[in-house]
Amino acid sequence: MVSIRPLYPHPALLLEEERTDIKRTYLVVSDLHIGFEGELNLRGVTVDSRYSLNTMLEELRHLIKSNQLYGVILLGDVKSTIRSISKQEWNQVPEFFRILSGHASIYVVPGNHDTYVRFLIPQNINIMSVKGMVMEETLLAHGHTMPSSARASIKRIVMGHIHPVFSRCNSVINGRRIWLYLKVKREMIFPGTVGTLDIIIVPSFNKDVPMIHKRYAKSISPIINRALQHNAIEQAMAVTLDGSIVADDRNVVARLLS
Repeated sequence: MVSIRPLYPHPALLLEEERTDIKRTYLVVSDLHIGFEGELNLRGVTVDSRYSLNTMLEELRHLIKSNQLYGVILLGDVKSTIRSISKQEWNQVPEFFRILSGHASIYVVPGNHDTYVRFLIPQNINIMSVKGMVMEETLLAHGHTMPSSARASIKRIVMGHIHPVFSRCNSVINGRRIWLYLKVKREMIFPGTVGTLDIIIVPSFNKDVPMIHKRYAKSISPIINRALQHNAIEQAMAVTLDGSIVADDRNVVARLLS
């Protein structure tokens, strides 16, 4: 059995896997975008290239220690550049994994920004398929590719990639990171199947990503695009990092996604 619960107020969730003889708890986070400061430097904006890395490492180590975790699952976009490896990524990504792997087992589901990330990851890190990893009836994926038809029996997708934020002018939480929970017609994702499929969209773990990437990746997730194009969202909810529900209408949430 696999159970999942968000770790409010952190942009992370706990996944508990329980079998007859074992019980393991994993931390799931997405979209760290280590090295994103290089993009700012190209725009003439100078920022501390260590601050974001140190902040994320500190939070991750705290969560690992306080929850007695077996492992950490990173749902893609560990690095920031797409078609290359920046000097900052060469230095900081291996360092990140070296430090974090001293506290828990690490699993990486590559995202669309993780081109060549295999050259940066130490041998003791588990690199999973770009299509995601499955734990019983839950698919853990980045979200930039459609799931394989071989996964049609799953009941839940946990994904990143979207960097969801609340977008409403004059709102005190405008631009803040949020969780999105969707229930969609599964036949739109897995043709030939019936029933519904739960989708959990995890906020970016890097708090600066929504501000840096104003036009974030929401429009290029084939999973979400298909659900929107076929009006397949039956229920939806948007929740802040502290656990407050800010939208529970599927049309409102659809506008946040489109």
